[in-house]
Amino acid sequence: MADKKFRRIGVLTSGGDAPGMNAAIRSVVRTAVQNGVEVMGIFGGYRGLVENDMKLLDARDVANIINHGGTMLFTDRCLEFKEESGLQKAIKTCRDNKIDGLVTIGGDGTFRGAQDLTRRGIPCIGLPGTIDNDISATDYTIGYDTAMNTVVELVDKLRDTCESHARCNVVEVMGRNAGYIAINTGLATGAVGIAIEEFPFDIDETIEKMIALKKAKKRNFIIIVSEAFGPDFSENLAKRIQDETGIETKFARLAHVQRGGTPTLRDRELASLMGYKAVELLLDGKSNMVVCIHDEVICGIDIEYALTYDKLCKGKIKPEDITGFSDEQIAKMVADSEIKRQRMLSVYEIAEKISI
Repeated sequence: MADKKFRRIGVLTSGGDAPGMNAAIRSVVRTAVQNGVEVMGIFGGYRGLVENDMKLLDARDVANIINHGGTMLFTDRCLEFKEESGLQKAIKTCRDNKIDGLVTIGGDGTFRGAQDLTRRGIPCIGLPGTIDNDISATDYTIGYDTAMNTVVELVDKLRDTCESHARCNVVEVMGRNAGYIAINTGLATGAVGIAIEEFPFDIDETIEKMIALKKAKKRNFIIIVSEAFGPDFSENLAKRIQDETGIETKFARLAHVQRGGTPTLRDRELASLMGYKAVELLLDGKSNMVVCIHDEVICGIDIEYALTYDKLCKGKIKPEDITGFSDEQIAKMVADSEIKRQRMLSVYEIAEKISI
């Protein structure tokens, strides 16, 4: 598998941390070492490249980290790296440390950084590490499963006390502008309502349903809300529910507790397989790619394609974004985006139908 031109690679984690990042780091290091390639662990994401903060890692340095949340390499958002001067510092750091390629673990911002470095001669492979699952090119991102399990565990505890006191709890979950955590945890916790940006949320209809269910002797109510609506939406919703239903209603923002904790089996497995694939791609001479899982197959996708497809899925595409792509590629993006939307809509509709 190894290409002899690779003597040393670097690995970093950037942006928001996600459970499973350590498992990915471990896999990258051990896969590289097995192929006779050294690995530099870069601390603090792209800031570590700008400031030359790194350490040579061997197989023992990554022992016993697969079960830990967070990232042993730490993370940061480096504004200096977004400037050409910062990029040039990062490139010089790679040259000075004889780093032949990089594995970058994070979200879309991390991938844009990897793209910038690849264009300037530093081959990069990206791994999707974000609890939000908002990298459209992959079915799952590292950390997503753990975050959802954390939400389910906490909401189950809230339901216990809601049942005791005949209350409602409006629970705000993370996900940035994507509703994946909300929709799936809403289904899994039996929420009576799920508010996400992707599909209309009828507050009046939800309140009417709650009033009817209260008359039918239901005692506990859970509403799951995506953070995409902003900081005041959930609290205002809780107040309105209490005012219009007479049901005592509390508000809970789970916030960054969703980022931490022991990664699930799913995230450890995914991170390990993706880490292996990233090194395999680099050593096979590939670069400017994102490692994804699609229909349970681990594969590499061009970063440019992945970022453009992501914009299309999120309704942020501009005509200039698709310049350079063939009609066939554009048609596939549109078709895949609609499939993704329909799958999400199906879960949303099912959750609504059985929330009685």
